[in-house]
Amino acid sequence: MSTATLQVSQMAAGLIGSEIIKIGNEVNDMIRRGEQICNLTIGDFDPAEYPIPAKLKNGIIAAYQAGETNYPPANGMAGLREAAAAFTASRLGLEYPAADFLVAGGSRPLIYATYLALVDAGDRVVFPVPSWNNNHYCHLSGAEAVMVETRAENNFMPTAAELAPHLAGATLLALCSPLNPTGTVFSREDLEAICDLVLAENQRRGPDEKPLYLLYDQIYWLLTFGTAEHYDPVSLRPALRDYTIYIDGISKCLAATGVRVGYAFGPSEIMGKMKAILGHVGAWAPKAEQVAVGQYLPQTEAVDAYLAGFKQKIQGSLNLLHEGLQTMKAAGLPVDSLVPQGAIYLTAKLDVLGRSTPAGQRLDTTQQITSYLISEAKLALVPFSAFGTEGTAPWFRMSVGGASAESIAAALPRLRTALEALR
Repeated sequence: MSTATLQVSQMAAGLIGSEIIKIGNEVNDMIRRGEQICNLTIGDFDPAEYPIPAKLKNGIIAAYQAGETNYPPANGMAGLREAAAAFTASRLGLEYPAADFLVAGGSRPLIYATYLALVDAGDRVVFPVPSWNNNHYCHLSGAEAVMVETRAENNFMPTAAELAPHLAGATLLALCSPLNPTGTVFSREDLEAICDLVLAENQRRGPDEKPLYLLYDQIYWLLTFGTAEHYDPVSLRPALRDYTIYIDGISKCLAATGVRVGYAFGPSEIMGKMKAILGHVGAWAPKAEQVAVGQYLPQTEAVDAYLAGFKQKIQGSLNLLHEGLQTMKAAGLPVDSLVPQGAIYLTAKLDVLGRSTPAGQRLDTTQQITSYLISEAKLALVPFSAFGTEGTAPWFRMSVGGASAESIAAALPRLRTALEALR
């Protein structure tokens, strides 16, 4: 047997797996062993609780029965791109031709393709933390990650003042709203101020300099609650059209994470380069699913009816968690939470670092808190350290798509008991 050391690329050697998936896999293993755990880790949906729209499901089945099983076009089925363009125009007022839409197997390949199309090795990419996966995309593309800490006082959304010192010379600013992991959204004023920064930076650059581009991930934009509204860069500042790449799709708004239909839109030349990149990778969404989504999106009444019930149920679970934590806070426990504004996430504060478990273990990191809660409260959360913040920041993401309201309600007293047991 050979004892030679296997050599891999520096990129592969330094690649870190997803902490979210790691925690989720551990929890799923426990569930398979019969343990009753309220799993609030993965940003996914339990199909028993949140099925995809029936008309979409039937459309997918019909497309397979019709033989839609060969390669789709590299940039996506024309019918889907036209439907996505019309959907975006009617609901957001963003007028982009279907030719400037690119379809892929969910939003991840589209985000990665944006990085590869715009970012050279060593280029600087600015993004707020906490945020989802930008650190990994920087590693994959060889970019220099510039992580900007945000504050609970602003719902963990970045401000122009926080971003301004880092934009000179940067190639890409990556933003997301509603934000994963916090479930919060940009205010109109904050996003306008950031848009003005990007425009000013590009006006300062010479004709031979690469622009500062804006990656705007709005995959959750249809899921806003209460008085929260969704805003986007080009609607607020049309001059940003040449610099903004939007990431969108059906994964979250239609509980269709496994259907794998995402789309991006933006400047024609950049979309063309992204199409070429993904064409070589083969990251297209399955043809039957594309056909079905293209037929479903124009059914306005059906989409609206589905969204109404879906959003009400998601908001109910988020409010249940929020109110439960606020009750514990009122009782003197060291917890807090932010009012849910969007997506499927609640931001929770569990300020118990430095305390000890009944067994005498001192909780010095949020990962240790996570393990304690899984063991003692049968409740699984993801610490913000999985999204780029320090391991001593006492903030956690609670994702409600994979759990029933009943399991959440049952977990809250267990959480309270586990927290009261700490010394």
